[in-house]
Amino acid sequence: MAEVFTTGASGIAHFKLGNVNKKLFLNLLVPGVIGAVLGAYLLSDWIDGDAIKPYMSAYLLILGVVIITKALKKRKRKSKTRNLGPLAAFGGFMDSIGGGGWGPIVTSTLLSQGRTVNYTIGSVNAAEFFISLSSAVTFLLYNGIAAWHVIVGLVIGGVIASPFAAILVKKIKRKPLMLLVGTLVILMSLRTIILAWL
Repeated sequence: MAEVFTTGASGIAHFKLGNVNKKLFLNLLVPGVIGAVLGAYLLSDWIDGDAIKPYMSAYLLILGVVIITKALKKRKRKSKTRNLGPLAAFGGFMDSIGGGGWGPIVTSTLLSQGRTVNYTIGSVNAAEFFISLSSAVTFLLYNGIAAWHVIVGLVIGGVIASPFAAILVKKIKRKPLMLLVGTLVILMSLRTIILAWL
């Protein structure tokens, strides 16, 4: 629920700063929404989301290493990205099931394929508003929402931080940005895996 507001602020900032590739954004949008709704529905009635998190984190850990490896190599010509629909559907599904994952899964995969950093991050973030909205509406319909004080705190912090993140993505060069993204993905993945074992 909090992500609806934070991703909305982030998406607006990325659009204003020119970080969004509209074709990529549209290709991610519909399959991502379908995956998010399906994941939210299954989590409401059928699946234990905590059981899936370590496996998703292991996948992200590998992607983080791939991103860092690509950042350290000479930039190759971007090849045409295939299977955007399945990637977006999987990212939306895992976002709903795991309480997050759209950005790390979709952004990391696209960056590992050599896509432009600021357009990838901006387009994925802009689409995330609709992923979060569809997921939140599904959860509201099936479960309702509690802990509004937590949501308010996350909204305030996220809305304040979002424009600064969009500016950084526009300003920082490819190599340091990819190293930063890869490192953050690895650290977050390790944290989730360690907490799952404790």
